[in-house]
Amino acid sequence: MSAERNIAVVLLSGGLDSMVTAGIARERGFVLHALSIDYGQRHAIELDRAREIAERLGVARHVVLPLDLRRFGGSALTDDIAVPKDGVGDDIPVTYVPARNLVFLALTAAFAESAGARDIFIGVNALDYSGYPDCRPEFIASFAETARLGTKAGADGRPFTIHAPLQHMTKADIAREADRLSLDPGWSWSCYDPTPEGAACGSCDSCRLRQKGFAEAGLEDTVSYAGG
Repeated sequence: MSAERNIAVVLLSGGLDSMVTAGIARERGFVLHALSIDYGQRHAIELDRAREIAERLGVARHVVLPLDLRRFGGSALTDDIAVPKDGVGDDIPVTYVPARNLVFLALTAAFAESAGARDIFIGVNALDYSGYPDCRPEFIASFAETARLGTKAGADGRPFTIHAPLQHMTKADIAREADRLSLDPGWSWSCYDPTPEGAACGSCDSCRLRQKGFAEAGLEDTVSYAGG
């Protein structure tokens, strides 16, 4: 691996998926730079977890970028809209943040280009997920082509490689990967609607999917849940 390609930028939300993705990138021998977005999310505790993950994984540079998407609204994560607690359905839920991964990947590409990195890691998943369109393989492939066309790096024939190592994993698979990589699930945060005491609600889509994954994997989730 050349010195130029030794750096990878990881989009690090602080969630389980992004933590495991960062762990995989580190295992592959990359020097990690990480980008976390403070977008006004109601579960801002995930940014604290992102900082902890970055420290524990020895991230060389961690940028927490402010981008207040509450100015746009339109999501239960950024607006005065109740987080649904009745399970994962067939429709795209109100926890979808408009174009979030499109915006975040564009920022990650800008960070990567400025750092001289050609590799970007993102923890999207298209199996056990809430149905967000910006988690699908077609979107990731399309963004890679957009980044090739829209950056100096791409114009110079050095396009980014977008890695989505969890794309086709179940949540149980992801829980097993965390265990294999010796990553404590308690370092991460998935809940969309934490209690005032700082516990995970256990009822939002993200909590339900996470709990289901750990149960199916037969592994302990060390995050504190309300009523637990």
